[in-house]
Amino acid sequence: MNKVISWVLGLAIGGTVGALLVMLLVPVTREQIISRLKSGFDETMNEARLASAKRRAELEAELAEMQKQRNLPE
Repeated sequence: MNKVISWVLGLAIGGTVGALLVMLLVPVTREQIISRLKSGFDETMNEARLASAKRRAELEAELAEMQKQRNLPE
């Protein structure tokens, strides 16, 4: 158990140090990083909305077809 805690702690410290080094050494300003993150987020959300709308249309068409078949006399 002690080895697992040590490993997790080392991983957390290493990740934090790595992230700090990247932030200090990257030749990009804070505003540029934030702008890139926001535009990436907005693009991802737009793609998700489009995929959601497409899937919803497919499911509604499938439901309409099932309801149509159900109402047919046998």
